[in-house]
Parts: sequence; C-alpha cells; structure tokens
Amino acid sequence: MDDPVVGLAWDAINAHDGDFGRSRGAMLASPPKSGRNSEKPSMIMLAGLLLSMIGTQTPESPPVAFPIFESVRPPRSVDVVAHRVGSGTVPEDTAHALEAAIADGLAWAEFAVRRTRDGQHILSGADRLEARTDGTGLVRDRTLVEVRSADAGSSFARRFAGDRLLTLEEGLHLARGRINLRLDVVDADATQFVREVLDAKMGHQVLIYGEKDFLRAAREAAGERIGRIARWRPGSDFARWVEEIRPHAVELDADSLDARAVTAFHGNGIRVEASAIGDDDRPAIWDRAADAGADWIRTDRPEEVLASRTLRRLGPRRTWIAYHRGAGRYAPENTLDSLRKAAAMGADFVEFDVRTTADGAFVLLHDGNLARTTTGRGSVRNRTGAEIATLDAGSWFGRDFAGVKVPTLDVFLEAAAPLGVGLYVDAKDIAPEPLVAALARYGVTHRAVVYQGADYLKKLRAIAPEIRRMPPLGDPSELDELAREVQPYAVDARWQVLSRPVIDRCHALGIKVFSDALGINENIGRYQQAVRDGLDLIQTDHPVRVLRALELLEDRASGLSGPDRSLRK
Repeated sequence: MDDPVVGLAWDAINAHDGDFGRSRGAMLASPPKSGRNSEKPSMIMLAGLLLSMIGTQTPESPPVAFPIFESVRPPRSVDVVAHRVGSGTVPEDTAHALEAAIADGLAWAEFAVRRTRDGQHILSGADRLEARTDGTGLVRDRTLVEVRSADAGSSFARRFAGDRLLTLEEGLHLARGRINLRLDVVDADATQFVREVLDAKMGHQVLIYGEKDFLRAAREAAGERIGRIARWRPGSDFARWVEEIRPHAVELDADSLDARAVTAFHGNGIRVEASAIGDDDRPAIWDRAADAGADWIRTDRPEEVLASRTLRRLGPRRTWIAYHRGAGRYAPENTLDSLRKAAAMGADFVEFDVRTTADGAFVLLHDGNLARTTTGRGSVRNRTGAEIATLDAGSWFGRDFAGVKVPTLDVFLEAAAPLGVGLYVDAKDIAPEPLVAALARYGVTHRAVVYQGADYLKKLRAIAPEIRRMPPLGDPSELDELAREVQPYAVDARWQVLSRPVIDRCHALGIKVFSDALGINENIGRYQQAVRDGLDLIQTDHPVRVLRALELLEDRASGLSGPDRSLRK
C-alpha cells in the first residue's frame, strides 16, 4: 500500500475496529480533550477525509502551492503564527504589537478584521472597544473616527499612552516586506477588503481566514492573487470543500496532526497550519506538529516556540545566552515572571540585580530609585523591605502583570533553584557575606557567577573562593592585573573592545568572556561576529534574535541556505 493517503485512511478504519494500539495509525493517538467523548468518531471522519482526497490527487503533476512571501529568510523548517500579537507585553492590535512581532523575527502575525459603522476596516480582536481601549460600545456601532479616537495604550500601561487601533490599511503598509499577516475576517466587505490588500501589494503576504461565504466572495474578487486559509471540519466532503473554497492552507488541531495527513494536504498543494491554542500550547505538541511536517504552528507563545525549536535544532552550543533582568522583553524585569519566562525559553543564565533596603533586606531591582518599575517613589536605600513588599512592580509593564511584587533575594533564589538555570548575579548593592549565605542556603552556589568591581570580588574570593567571579573589562590593558588579583572565572567585556585577539588572550589565561549586546549591538550581524571571534556568552534583551543568529551560523557551517519549503517534494 504505497499511497500515503490510502494507508492512513486504512489505519483510521482499523483503529475504529478496536485494534488502534497495533494499527499503523497509532501515531494519531492523543490524550482526550475536555468535552471529547471518544477518539473513534474523529478517526472515522479523518479516514473519510483522507479517502476523499484520493480522487483529488494527481501524483504525476502535483499542484504548485500558492507562492507565499518568505518574510523570514532563509525560512525556518517550521514557522510561527502569533495568534494574539503582543499579548501581555504590548497593546494588541496596535503598531507596537506589529513592530514587536517583527523585532522577534516572526513570520506571521494574526489579526482580526472588523467593520466600523461607516464601513471602514479596523484591526480589532475584540468586538467591544472597552476590551482594548478607553472607548465604549461595539466596533460596528462606531465610526472610524470614533474608533481611532479611543486610546488603546493607557489602559494597558502608561508607557503606551496614545496608542491607537490600526486600520487594515495601516497594518498592511506596516507589514509589507517585513511580516506576513493571517487575517481573521469577522466582518468585512469582500470587494473593499480585496482592494485594500491588493492596493497595498500584500496579496502574497496575506492569508484570509473567514466564513465560507466570505472566502468564496474574496476568491471571486481576487482570483488567486490573495491567499486563503480554512479550517477543515471533520465530516465535510473534501472534494466539495476544495471546490467551494480553493484553500491555499488548512488549519488543523496540532495535537492530532500526523505526518501522512500533512503529506496528503501537501500533495494537493495545501499548506498546513497546526493550531496549538489553549491546553495544546506546549512544547510536546509543538514538537509533534513540527515533526509531522506542519508549515506553521499557531500559538499564543510565539517566543517560546521559536526558542524551543531553535534550541532543539542547535543542540550543544559554544556560546551561552544570558537573559537580561530575566526575560525582561516579555515580563516585568527582575520579577519571578521574568525568571520563569526566561527558563521556559531555555535561558542558559538569568541576569538579575540585587539591592539592599533601609533595614537590611535584599530585593531585586535594577534602579536605585523605585519610580521607573514600581508604584513607589524615592531611593531603595530609604525604604524598608516591608514598604517595598507592598509595591506593584508589574503594572508599569502591562495590565496582565498588575499586582506583581518586587521579589526578595530569598524568594527569587528559592524559585530559581529547581529551574536549573545559571544565575548571573549583578551585586549592585549587597555585601559579599549575605550574598554568599543566600546562595548557599538554596544550594545554587555552583550555578552563580557574580558581577561586580575588582575590590568587591577580592573580598568575595576571600570569603567564598568557590563562587565564580566576573569583573568588568573596559580596557584590555587591565586584563593581567584582573587575572592576578581577582582570578576571575570570566570578564564582562565592553562590546566595543571585543575582538578575536582580546578573546584569545582571555582564553589563554583560562578566563571566559561575557559581553552585553544591549542597545545598538542587538543585531544579528554583530552577534555572529562576536560568536565567530569566540565569545562565551551574550547578554541580551532579544534572546530570540540571538538564537536566530546562532541558527544562521549553524546553517552556514553546514552548507545550508535554509530548509526546503516547497510542497513539490
């Protein structure tokens, strides 16, 4: 039985006959979802789908897939569709959300399209303005001017005050040549919608998702100039579904995806999106979908998917990554949330800052003043630990983190201990003795690297020589003295002084080289040059971008220009 579609359909039927555990379709097994009484009906429906595909395939001349723009070059073997773009980190449906997705190197951003009272198209995942803005009422009951006058940023966080919901036209122009859009059309005029997409020259950067009638109307207006994606509904007649919608891509649940089902869709020129929303949004399901050959994974955790997939591909690495103040791009810096996000994204080290309060408590804060990242005011040194414990350290970042607290050093180390990540300790304002005691108390001494000036580290060495020390290196001429007096595990070299000779000299002395690629140095070319020069660790605010740089270096070393994403295999 050589035809993969016939084989998979036969497996599904065998499974229904009670021999699922021994059938060739056993890979389709998955834990039951809430509300699912039995897997058997879905298996039979899948069998019907696959058998109905047989008549649509033309193996001698496979269909050519719709030419979708590769916004990430070279493309990844499986890419990501960000379901709620920027959710929790920036206001949704705004320019900030789109720019954040682009900055992370995502291939796809998903937005919902709605129509205002005066027939204009707006990007809004919610039907009511109060869900995203300071406005009120249904989007469809407000004019474009009214919708655009609503502030979509202030209710999220004060740093985004004045953000507005994007019009469809604005979103298309911001995305052009930079990121592809999956547009979930909730309410739109098909002719006008098609005209806006084509006028923006975005036909090959858009996939339209919507009701069957809208997809049919869009197809009549656009022909094959705009991509269409549809959800396969088990029990439907496949041939009729294809004829009515002519989809260029299909959405399937990620937890039930199978390699031969993907092959069958690909054989019909249809790309496959694995939807991993909700309980399925986790590494085991992402890996399953990717291993089955899905083209895209639809997720609410795009940064974690990209990090997980890239780390799995790279394997052991010469260059480590330290996440600055935790995963401070995705959660409030120096909090338990940023620690956990960094660990979920596979951080080698989590960098954090420690300060001392007026009464000798130790808290995680970068600034000496409370104003930027908490609801407090004044110097950390002038407030007690109890006072700081009452402050909100999350609202400044985003409303989803309202109520997050400033962790004490003990609370942070207790949470970090089981996560296994390295601890990059910026001892901003804490004496060596209590720091040594805290690290020992939670059994993480061997995982810590302490950053401070040479005088501080000499005291630390006298108290606990086993703790790894890292002084700053601003000038290579200081290296011999640091090596002699501090005996460092590593130096934190200024990015501007990095070079192969400097790194080689450090390595010859048995000293590793860490560096902060913050600000203007946060770009793939500079990461790659530093890695080629032998840098041991990059500290970053953009971990996904660093991982992409490492992935591209791996491709180059392997003689690859990127995976083959053609469906004509």
